[in-house]
Amino acid sequence: MDPPLPQGHPCLRFQSPCWFGQCQVCYLPVDQALKALPPQGIFPELILSKLAYLHRADSRNSTPFGGSFSLEERERSFKIQESMEVPCGFTRAGVEPGREGSGFEIQDEADMDYLRECRGIVVASAIFGNYDVLKQPKKLSSTSARTVCFAMFVDVETLESFRIEGAQAGAWRTILVRSNAYEGDNRYKGKIPKMLLHRLVPNARFSIWIDAKLQMVVDPIQILERFLWRSNDTMAISNHFERADAFQEAEAIIRERRYHSKAKLDAQMDFYRTHEGLLPYDRAARMPLVSDVPESCVVLREHTPLTNLFSCLWFNELDRFTPRDQVSFAVVRDKIIAQVPWRINMFEDCERRNFVWTMRHKRED
Repeated sequence: MDPPLPQGHPCLRFQSPCWFGQCQVCYLPVDQALKALPPQGIFPELILSKLAYLHRADSRNSTPFGGSFSLEERERSFKIQESMEVPCGFTRAGVEPGREGSGFEIQDEADMDYLRECRGIVVASAIFGNYDVLKQPKKLSSTSARTVCFAMFVDVETLESFRIEGAQAGAWRTILVRSNAYEGDNRYKGKIPKMLLHRLVPNARFSIWIDAKLQMVVDPIQILERFLWRSNDTMAISNHFERADAFQEAEAIIRERRYHSKAKLDAQMDFYRTHEGLLPYDRAARMPLVSDVPESCVVLREHTPLTNLFSCLWFNELDRFTPRDQVSFAVVRDKIIAQVPWRINMFEDCERRNFVWTMRHKRED
């Protein structure tokens, strides 16, 4: 639950009626939202102050992108210390993320410069395999149009489709990527910029990830003020609109054929049950944790060492098990908050639907 608003706040008397999965949200005007931007370094480092990334000395292009780290190395990566070095994709030593040989190669040097020079807010998405239509953000303020970075990662097939169809980039900068990571599996490939955006845009302070099926219809500065800055959080994600239990989510994934390997997903959930002690979600026992399952199509982050660590560890679970990020979320979250007084703002999914609209995929599996 968000903390109480200070006296005189414009949203203090705002009511948020919900109907048919929709609800209104009180956003501040962009100029007022910017005044709520917290000073850099306002949040304590919560033990972790320096985060570095592990590599494999013998890594080659053919080495798995995630590095194939052992269970012992996995366990060590969860033990929070002041200075840490953890697996986080891009495992080839001496190769900058995005460079040739990194496994996720940005083709244009100007795009590399664009990502390096982005120091404020980045909004990012990805389309691989020509799976979605390019959707333009709506209601952008002149401030966001001028200062926010918009990065759309695409492959050759998608970019060629844009050209044939005459799709206009608009606010987006389309960034062509060639990747030998997770060859043939675009679902896995899309998790790289989603989870590891802090590695591809290393100097950005805030990020908003939106899956390509979504269209942003509220200014990104207003979104960050409402879901991060107003509640003094460094990460926010909406809870699932239907399920709060990770085991039920895994069952639904198989039932709805959103992942082809029941055996792999069953093995993952059995590991979480027996090795991590994950239990079916019980609201009375788990509060104030409102859910174990996010609607992870939108992720809001301030790129602090701790949120970067969370992103790395979450990605590592996908690399080790399956690309269904909703079932691994609670395990990573719970192992971190057991050690440090940190939280993820899990807001109502009807609030998410207020600022991003869901469209049909261009192609259905």
